Order: sequence, then C-alpha cells, then structure tokens
Amino acid sequence: MTLPGPSMPVKLNLMRGLLSLILLLPWIAVAHGQQALAPAQAQALVDRALATEVRAAQDSSHPMRFRLRKSSPRLTTTKEIIETRDGAVARLVAVSDRPLTPDEEQAEQARLDALLNDPSRQQHRKQSEQGDFGIVLKLLRMLPKAFLYQYEGTGVGPNGPVQKFSFHPNPQFSSPDVYTQALTAMTGEVWIDATAERVTRLEGHLQQDTDYGWGLLGKLNKGGWVVLEQAAVFGQQWRIARFQMKMNLRVLFKNKVIDTTEAMSAYTPAPPGIDYRQAIRMLRQ
Repeated sequence: MTLPGPSMPVKLNLMRGLLSLILLLPWIAVAHGQQALAPAQAQALVDRALATEVRAAQDSSHPMRFRLRKSSPRLTTTKEIIETRDGAVARLVAVSDRPLTPDEEQAEQARLDALLNDPSRQQHRKQSEQGDFGIVLKLLRMLPKAFLYQYEGTGVGPNGPVQKFSFHPNPQFSSPDVYTQALTAMTGEVWIDATAERVTRLEGHLQQDTDYGWGLLGKLNKGGWVVLEQAAVFGQQWRIARFQMKMNLRVLFKNKVIDTTEAMSAYTPAPPGIDYRQAIRMLRQ
C-alpha cells in the first residue's frame, strides 16, 4: 500500500500519518446471492490482503504523478505531486480552488528554485519520509495480530465485489511502543477486493482516550475517526484515492483539532528512476 506521505510538522503530523496507515473506508451496496466465507476462509483473506499491502508498500519501482486536493475548515490547497527516487516533489497550483495570484506564483517558483539550488532540503524531506515509512511498515506487519476480524458479508466496491470485515482490538496484543498504542483503542471496518486481494476501504474509530508519548506529549481523545480509500489507478498499481481524518488531540497542554480531507486523483506513471530535479522541470512545464 502506498500510504501516504507528504511531509508534516514532526510529532503531530507523524501521528496523522501513522493513523492514516493504521486505519487502512462510506459507500455500502450489498450484493445478493454470493456465498458467505467460512471463518477460516475469511481470516485467510484478511491475512493475504494485509500481506499484499506490506509488499506493495515496499515497492517503489512504479512512481506516479498525481493531484492532491487537501481541505480543512481554514484552507484548501491543490498540488501537483511527482514521486521520485529522492522523495516526493510538489508544486502548489491552486488555493481555495482558484489559480495562484501572480504573487503566489512568484513565491512558489522561488521555493522551487531554492529546492533546486539546495539539495539538502530534498534530502531532509527524503529522510523524513523514510523514517515515517519504517514505522508504517512495522504497523502494517502488526495489523493481523493487533485486531480480531469478524466477517460481515459481501458488498460492491469501485472495482467489483468486496468482502467486508469488522475489527476490534485483540486483548492478547500488547503494544510494544508509543507508535502502536492507538491500535489498542481502535475499532472499525475494512473492505477487501476479493479478486485483487487488496484493501479498498478502512474506517476506524477511537473508542477511548489514548495517550501517546507515554502521556508526556499528548492524548488522542475518544471519538476521533479516520477513513481511507484506495483503488487501482493505472494497470495493477494501487494508490490512495481519498483520506479523511477528524481527531481531537491535547499536545503539551494545548488542544488541537485535526479536520482534514485529502482527495488524490489524475494518477499517471512517472518515468522510472526520475530524480527530484527532473520532477521539478516536469512540474514547471
């Protein structure tokens, strides 16, 4: 699974990235006349799909170019993004669904110039992405053990039949570190494309307040939720199509509300092995 990745301020945004990947989804068109899965078949399908997501997360041989529209109650931005061997590169193209003003465009071009002239900036971004990715990979590998999955029936997703599962924390699972603490307080639903054996939708809800940073940095408040959808976007490549999060956090004695929606679209293949400088030139065309 290619979960996400634009860079964010360290602690708070790391939690956002982790939760979005922990919660690998609101159409429900129930299919009729399909045979139900036996418990052993259902668990085997969950295990295979999650294993596929782990393998896909490690595959960087198919970079993509796409458009990201990110909205919150305060601001909406649209960016063109290209995945490269040096990390993702983005160009701001719209604010509040309007083209950039001349001053905004000048500022964006100056930012890209600075990036071209100072490779350490992109290197720092890549290091941040790699750090987040390592944690995400660990979380993905824990998902089969962290939750108990209950088969709920069949449905129809964007690419055809899907199998629906509910999940809740496994009481036998012990969180080994701060990054996995939220797994012990999460319930939700996961949808799996039965043919591709890929997760198409995951919806998670925090059922209780959860400390992170061993209570020193902050708390995730009960009632927060995350929805993530992904689909095949080009050939056999799967990418995130939509991400929504609403979380109430307390960070260093301050309350913080995360209310964001991200829509990713217009996926097209980028040249294999492309570097960040080449990507900037493409984005400027």
